[in-house]
Amino acid sequence: MAQPLLALVDGNNFYVSCERVFRPDLIGKPVAVLSNNDGCIVARSQEVKNLGIKMGVPLFQIQHLVSQHNIQLFSSNYSLYADMSSRVMSVLEEFAPSLEVYSIDEAFLDLTGVCHQDPVAYGQLIRKTVFRSTGIPVCVGMGPTKTLAKLANFAAKRWPQTGGVLDLSDPIRREKLMRLVSVGEVWGIGSRYAARLNQLGIASVWDLACQPTHSIQAQFNIVVARTVMELNGIPCLELEESAPNKQQIVCSRSFSRRLTDYSELSQALAEYGSRTAEKLRHQHSVAGHISVFIRTSPFNPHEPHYQRSAGMRLPSATQDSRVIISAANRLLKEIFKPGYNYQKCGVQLSHIQPENQPGQFDLFAIGRHQTDGKQVMDVMDRINRRFPKAISLAATGFDKDWKPKSDRISQRYTTDWRELVCVKCI
Repeated sequence: MAQPLLALVDGNNFYVSCERVFRPDLIGKPVAVLSNNDGCIVARSQEVKNLGIKMGVPLFQIQHLVSQHNIQLFSSNYSLYADMSSRVMSVLEEFAPSLEVYSIDEAFLDLTGVCHQDPVAYGQLIRKTVFRSTGIPVCVGMGPTKTLAKLANFAAKRWPQTGGVLDLSDPIRREKLMRLVSVGEVWGIGSRYAARLNQLGIASVWDLACQPTHSIQAQFNIVVARTVMELNGIPCLELEESAPNKQQIVCSRSFSRRLTDYSELSQALAEYGSRTAEKLRHQHSVAGHISVFIRTSPFNPHEPHYQRSAGMRLPSATQDSRVIISAANRLLKEIFKPGYNYQKCGVQLSHIQPENQPGQFDLFAIGRHQTDGKQVMDVMDRINRRFPKAISLAATGFDKDWKPKSDRISQRYTTDWRELVCVKCI
């Protein structure tokens, strides 16, 4: 039987790379992509990283560097990034019988028995084909487990001498790398676990791989114990060809200006509640709990700070936008406090389960929403798919200039006929 071989293919600085596909003049120049409302850095070219600019830093804190180094800034163009991601994944499907889309710019491929003679050459073929077909540069990490493939991908990005491809099937090469990499770089080992491991004298990945699994499970949990097994080449994580449903759904945004009125916050929460309900219906799920939060800016020391959240169990699990919006507004009444300049709010749905799973129903809601809710929502979703945002259950009649700004957004080069790239032949 062939030894298991999994590969993780990851786009390099994916959002930035998507922008550069249609702006090749920016290749080699510092480029950064901003978060919603153009507030923080969420993607950086290598040139920006070399300037010491960290991920998530607020834009106003590095404005001097932007001017000094002429950093090109873009608002997040999610339509473009999602379409480019779909194109990359379509190319990757040609290289393996099984593929798991892990995130917008990452996918695991099962290469067992596919390229046993020369895996690195096969990885280089993947890189060249993806770049030729989409213009997106990627790195490929390989190993007998998903955790080792992740570690290999990290090294392929970190050290140029790998040529963007690294295979950790060889135990000797694996040990050499593990001794060089800190334990905090392991997939699933966050900063909190890394700090606890460091206290136990476990500093490198090799230190963690050498630990007895029963001891790690006793001090941490089964997840970390499985990570140790995976680092030793024992597969514990299966490839998930269909993405699992989300167990929490969140929609939150920062405002382009501060909000002070209850009515505007209510309108914003209605929009975000409607969006979370759409996501629920997309994955054929219902939610049993909702929570909302509102907050002022944490970066302005001259304004009073206020942050509150509230949650409630829904009478019965639902995916109905009307029920979710009504509950969000009920919670807002509990936590809203006048006299503050609110900068952000959000809605979170949890206790999520499949829509066809038996559950407890609200006897008093049957006549109101239970009987017609799904049909009404289905019709609304079909209309909105054909005519985007034609129907909205959010409050209307208010000025929506508080909506997140995206002053630097690029064209939707691949999803809008009016914004396709035009080539002039002279």
